[in-house]
Amino acid sequence: MANGLFDNVYNPDVLSCLANLSNDEVFTPPDVVNKMLDMLPQELFESAETTFLDPSCKTGVFLREIAKRLLEKQVPNYKEMLTRIDEKKKNGIQLSPNDDLFMQVLQEHIDHIFHKQLFGIAITELTSLLSRRGVYCSKYPNSEFSVTKFDDAQGNIRFKRINHTWVNGKCKYCSANVNQYERGDELETHAYELIHTTKPEEIFNMKFDVVIGNPPYQLSTGGGQAQATPLYDKFVESAIKLKPRYVCMIIPARWYAGGFPCIKQFRDTITANKQIREIHDFPNAGDCFSGVEIKGGVCYFLWEKGYNGDTTFYNHSGDKVLSCETRPLLENGCDTVIRDNEAIDILHKVQKKKESSFSEIVGTLWPFTTKSSFDTLSEEKKRPDDVFAFVMKNKGWVRKNEITRGQELVSQIKLLLPRSVGSADAKVDRVKPVFAGENTCCSGTYIICGPFKTSEEAEHAQNYIGTKFFHFFLSLKKVSQDTVRGCYDFIPLQDFSEDWNDAKLYKKYGLLPEEIEYIEQSVWPDKEGDSDAE
Repeated sequence: MANGLFDNVYNPDVLSCLANLSNDEVFTPPDVVNKMLDMLPQELFESAETTFLDPSCKTGVFLREIAKRLLEKQVPNYKEMLTRIDEKKKNGIQLSPNDDLFMQVLQEHIDHIFHKQLFGIAITELTSLLSRRGVYCSKYPNSEFSVTKFDDAQGNIRFKRINHTWVNGKCKYCSANVNQYERGDELETHAYELIHTTKPEEIFNMKFDVVIGNPPYQLSTGGGQAQATPLYDKFVESAIKLKPRYVCMIIPARWYAGGFPCIKQFRDTITANKQIREIHDFPNAGDCFSGVEIKGGVCYFLWEKGYNGDTTFYNHSGDKVLSCETRPLLENGCDTVIRDNEAIDILHKVQKKKESSFSEIVGTLWPFTTKSSFDTLSEEKKRPDDVFAFVMKNKGWVRKNEITRGQELVSQIKLLLPRSVGSADAKVDRVKPVFAGENTCCSGTYIICGPFKTSEEAEHAQNYIGTKFFHFFLSLKKVSQDTVRGCYDFIPLQDFSEDWNDAKLYKKYGLLPEEIEYIEQSVWPDKEGDSDAE
């Protein structure tokens, strides 16, 4: 049974292929799993008492890779012994009593590891079968084909169909919409067990040393514009409630500066506790999940019970570590996590001037209307009180009574900033303002910048927005497509009675050649044909 357990039955290439599937619930490639396991103290794998939980099993890859490490630590050189026994069998040589004893001892270790050390909660019935197949070599661990025999068909990888708890049309645990997720038995509810209880510790009624996995990231709420509520924060919080020694998860990096109230609360709590020992940051999620786009990238982290200190923060690009710094997750006076280690010293230098923030002249969402857009648009002005409106990839005249807010801004000179920009990759995303003079308004596609006293001041501000300096500091808080007021906090406000360019800005703030070079390399040149808003 044990012969070929990890070398022949398990196929990393298959799991790597599965990891390429694009989905909010992405599968984790084995090489990423092993990098996450490398963060843990390796003596954990030497102990036959260490317990592991994956609360969001999809392929079983986390438990499988943990099992390999446990077996390698607890039965050193087992692979070499199996190879010799294989050779004897192939050559028709009778196994010795020591060989038989080794096989017996190996099976005892396998049984102990799978029965006493590894546990999982599958996110769907299908992934429970897939996970058991990946871990036990059989989707039914009570069958003769399982590498270790259980008394039931679930083994230690459980799946229990959970129903949402509806309150005013929403699930009180995950905000799922009753119209979408009140389903028959033939469909998954997507009510994940770990986060649909106030007492997650009662699921297994046991103590775990390590909680590790790749949780579902979000769930559609049934709102407009494909709104979705985050789920990954709830998995992390529930994992910590289990009071393990370590929590290790890979999640979207949007939590660094995400605007959802639940994400802000999550960020405030997890940064205040100072228990994250290590973070590996990937602005391009494709570096972890080939072929999968996750806006703002991903990160994996190590949370340690009892730790209270700075975080070792790794910046990754491809297979390279660009920088590694041990630092506080939050800078003084900052409520978001700056992901770029090299940028922090440059930010401090600029902040020494104690200037106002550019965000002070950036408005809120929906400056002129609470509707998704204006009801009427015409190419030609037909009525004396019509106002020229800028709408996503469109423009035209609307009646003044269509404007339900911000009437005082209609007559003023302003710039329009797109509220959503690009792919959340700071190197390529460009904010392209639209000049809007008197008697103008805009839909919710834009937010207001200004107002300005003269068209010349607005032009100077527009030129400032076009600098690499501006976009570099914008990138420090922009970790998603959303480009709202708070994203502009780190950008210093300038005197727009004069014009600005990068050379003038570098000189003003006394930036060194190496700092200038870093900014220049961090922001790619503008591309012709880029859209103003998306």
